[in-house]
Amino acid sequence: MRSVIADYIRAIQPYDELERQQIAATLDWIASGAPLFRIAKPDLPPQHLVSYFALVDDAAGKVLLVDHRKSGLWLPSGGHVEPDEDPVATVEREALEELGIPAIFRFAAPLFLTVTQTVGSHAVHTDVSLWYVLRGSATQPLDFDAGEFYGVQWFAFDAVPFERADPHMRRFIAKLKRALETDS
Repeated sequence: MRSVIADYIRAIQPYDELERQQIAATLDWIASGAPLFRIAKPDLPPQHLVSYFALVDDAAGKVLLVDHRKSGLWLPSGGHVEPDEDPVATVEREALEELGIPAIFRFAAPLFLTVTQTVGSHAVHTDVSLWYVLRGSATQPLDFDAGEFYGVQWFAFDAVPFERADPHMRRFIAKLKRALETDS
């Protein structure tokens, strides 16, 4: 699984110098033999893989974000990659668990990679996050996990609450818009 994950990461075209550096650091981390998967909540090991997925309505120019209880931030849905789980399978599992929907991938590979120290009421650790994009519709019914989220909301790309979102959200939205324009 380590080589599969490294291949996913190598396929990501960096948006900017920060993403280029984070991709290189992540590939070094994978090659080091360090544990990649969280084995005990909340932070063992203190750096581990996460699969985010942004549900996107191309036609409406909107993205679905969740108001995450623990972090206090608007985030894409997603979760920790289980030991030896393919990050794609994480997205499929989490889409059903968190939103009650099947995962329909807009792009086959992750679009974005970030390395972020977490915030909020839980133990601080570092998430290495693969950001996937799923097809969605701002009118589709969702059965979201009220235990994990205060709510969910569709935001126009230019109306995302960046001040209370993942610190890389502005860069993700810019990269997403560029990818959607070139893939039309």
